[in-house]
Amino acid sequence: MGTIFQDPPPLIQDLKVAVHSSSLVLPSSETERKSMFLSNIDKVLNFNVQTVHFFQAHPDFPPPTVVEKLETALQKILVPYDFLAGRLKMNPKLGRLEVDCNAAGAGFVVASSEFTLDEIGDLVYPNPAFQQLVVMSMDNLAPDDQPLCILQVTSFKCGGFAMGVTNNHATFDGLSFKMFLENLASLAADKPLVITPCNDRQLLAARSPPRVTFPHPELLKLKIPIGEESITPVFDAIPEELEFKIFRLMPGDISNLKAKAKTGDAKTRVTGFNVVATHIWRCKALSCDTGNDLDRLSTILYAVDIRPRLVPPLPPSYTGNGVLTAYATASCRDLQEEPFSRLVGMVAEGANRMTDEYARSAIDWGELYKGFPHGEFLISSWWRLGFAEVEYPWGKAKYSCPVVYHRKDIILFFPDIDAVNNNGVNILVALPSKEMEKFQTLFRKFLA
Repeated sequence: MGTIFQDPPPLIQDLKVAVHSSSLVLPSSETERKSMFLSNIDKVLNFNVQTVHFFQAHPDFPPPTVVEKLETALQKILVPYDFLAGRLKMNPKLGRLEVDCNAAGAGFVVASSEFTLDEIGDLVYPNPAFQQLVVMSMDNLAPDDQPLCILQVTSFKCGGFAMGVTNNHATFDGLSFKMFLENLASLAADKPLVITPCNDRQLLAARSPPRVTFPHPELLKLKIPIGEESITPVFDAIPEELEFKIFRLMPGDISNLKAKAKTGDAKTRVTGFNVVATHIWRCKALSCDTGNDLDRLSTILYAVDIRPRLVPPLPPSYTGNGVLTAYATASCRDLQEEPFSRLVGMVAEGANRMTDEYARSAIDWGELYKGFPHGEFLISSWWRLGFAEVEYPWGKAKYSCPVVYHRKDIILFFPDIDAVNNNGVNILVALPSKEMEKFQTLFRKFLA
């Protein structure tokens, strides 16, 4: 049976972090000044993402050595990843957001905490204090001159350290960010790049003229006049009083859900993600504070990697955002009464729908309507991105995680601290307290 954290473990609310230096790191050699096109997928993701990667002490790599190696590696990596040293800008002629590859630099911050890594406690539990391990923006720079990537190294008293990365989501998706980390780790070890990045975002440009061949109910139109595209993020959270809990599914729980799903259509692709997403969909939809309206439609959104689905496929080295939003919609009545196997089939169908033509149609839709994904909630899955598998000179991260901001309309999947030997999943849910009570009851009920 899935484990629910009823109460947060003891958390240190202030990591007592002192910043020692803050600077801009420039590319190690001259790069070409140019503008980089951003795809319609990239443009929608104009907001910052923060991740923290925790490392245990290594006798050959004390924090000062790590700082030196990471700073040098960052200088080197800003040559093949020249856009990371650039700045977002609006092209007034085209009315499009793009990257000015002007070699203005990436942020690099060195800090220390008064605690040891062990004293911080449970790294899996989303501690709001982890925000102290990343830098949101460089205070000495104007809003339109903010780096697209800022790296902070925070040493702990034990000799361990955290590498906190803030990057604009327009620069990477999860898969390309992992590739970036692999290249950074290789350069830190004085080795060549693991894979040469493909920075050509024109590969996901809209067709000319745009051809929208599907209805795309998963997308919502924005009423922005042509040529007046906003440089501000489209995803702004509405402040709410939310309770948050982590629901943990062990490998045995996931196997049981898969067994339930296999009782239906033999053609349905039964994966760990599909069954967990379906389980959460039922709980979220039926806990919603809209009375007992069983005819209400609920739409779940989730990302699908389109790299291998396009014709021809995107190169695996593509650095941009190569994911689109898939969806499944059902009435609350169906979510309550239909067999689990049929509901899993609906989630699987959402991914199957993402053919080359569907993906191109969605990109063209973005060209015409400047919209963004729209549904009851979105699953943001960090479960199998594998950030903790990256091998640095000082070893793999003890744990890698996003810095979490609680939102009712986003549910996070992320791995356990021993993801190699434990393929379970942690699910972060933020809801008003009454809805959380219902969600918790349904979570247990539908697992039984």
